[in-house]
Amino acid sequence: MSPLGTKGAEGAGGAVGEGATVYRVTSPPAGRGRPVAPAVLALRRLPNPRLTGIGAGLFAAAVMFLVGCADWLLFDGSSAVFGVLFLPVSALTALWVRPADLVTAPISVPIAFAVGIIPIAGGTGGFGGQTMAVVTALAVHAGWLYGGTLVAGLIATVRKVRLMRARQRRMLLAAQTARPAGQPSPSARPAGRTPRRPSRR
Repeated sequence: MSPLGTKGAEGAGGAVGEGATVYRVTSPPAGRGRPVAPAVLALRRLPNPRLTGIGAGLFAAAVMFLVGCADWLLFDGSSAVFGVLFLPVSALTALWVRPADLVTAPISVPIAFAVGIIPIAGGTGGFGGQTMAVVTALAVHAGWLYGGTLVAGLIATVRKVRLMRARQRRMLLAAQTARPAGQPSPSARPAGRTPRRPSRR
């Protein structure tokens, strides 16, 4: 190459180097992300089983029966203690049931309440008297029953809505991935001059 060509190249490179702006991209340090709240970390440490509809119902009924027996032994059948403990059991039943059986959570919870109230109902006189005592207790403590059922229904509804949104996002992502790279989207308009409408005279 001639000296003139070398100088020309050096001059062009110098001009480009002087006029160009260099941007440095800094990536966040590895291992650092958004801070997570302590409450979220505590919830993540809790067990997260996936029970079937029958399994969730058996879990709620067994736990509430044990709660009723403990309430009868320790607190002389206090309805307030039984009702307060019924609320977290209802929430756990709705959280631990698998997504396919979410509709069973609000149904299993009232049955578990009826099973658990047997020890503290205080019925006498055989099966008939015990049954009437349980029915009376359910009518008297209907507020706790409705409250726990409402908690389970709300949690199941929120989980169902989140699952539907996640499914829609996956379907949209799959549709965008399956579209060929060279094929424009239907909403995109071709770049260039738009044709003029013929004038009406």
